[in-house]
Amino acid sequence: MDKVSVFAVSLAIHIFFGSIALFVAPMAMLTRKGGLWHRRWGKIFFWSMAVVATTAVVISLIRSGLFFLIVALFSFYLAFTGYRVLSRKTARQRAGKIDWLAVAMMLAGSVALIAYGVYLTLTSSFGTVAIVFGAIGFFLAGADTRAFLNHPTDKQAWWYTHMTRMLAAYIATVTAFSVVNFQFLPSMVRWLWATAVGTLGIIIWTRHYRKKFNRSDVQKNASSLRSGSKSV
Repeated sequence: MDKVSVFAVSLAIHIFFGSIALFVAPMAMLTRKGGLWHRRWGKIFFWSMAVVATTAVVISLIRSGLFFLIVALFSFYLAFTGYRVLSRKTARQRAGKIDWLAVAMMLAGSVALIAYGVYLTLTSSFGTVAIVFGAIGFFLAGADTRAFLNHPTDKQAWWYTHMTRMLAAYIATVTAFSVVNFQFLPSMVRWLWATAVGTLGIIIWTRHYRKKFNRSDVQKNASSLRSGSKSV
């Protein structure tokens, strides 16, 4: 196969699995958390993102360049960390070598994005997009590093990480769709509207579950106190 054929095949696979990720993620969101179909849809989404990232490497090497590669790997990092945190629900389950490798690559990629964005601002407003994504990636990789070194005391920390990272990965998927298809919007709007709306959604959803878990803990403690008083 020549480069043109490899590019065409890789792009077709990239678009196909990107489309799967785009439409499967809402199914995981709408099904019962922790249930059979939630896990199934989640796995399909994760492995679709893995294929998207793999094909992005090929596409970027042939034609699309470093920026496309870093953004694609940034998207996969979100899905990867959201998936991997499920194996670290307790303090005994520490981060493995693959987790440290991923966070190191994310830190390096984020710094590269920020530097590239600063360079672009000299000639284009598009540099703001690179800086925003780089800053988000650096913040998330930094949060992961702290969590690896000091296991969070909140027993539901893994839940919040899983939820926010998977939602953020979906935001990245929507962004890719927007950039390609919403040509009627200004360039920066196509790149950033999903992040702005999605981040607000993540904040609202996280607060909802924090209140829900807190109410559950209060009810459990009250129940334990009543049981203790009866036994006395």
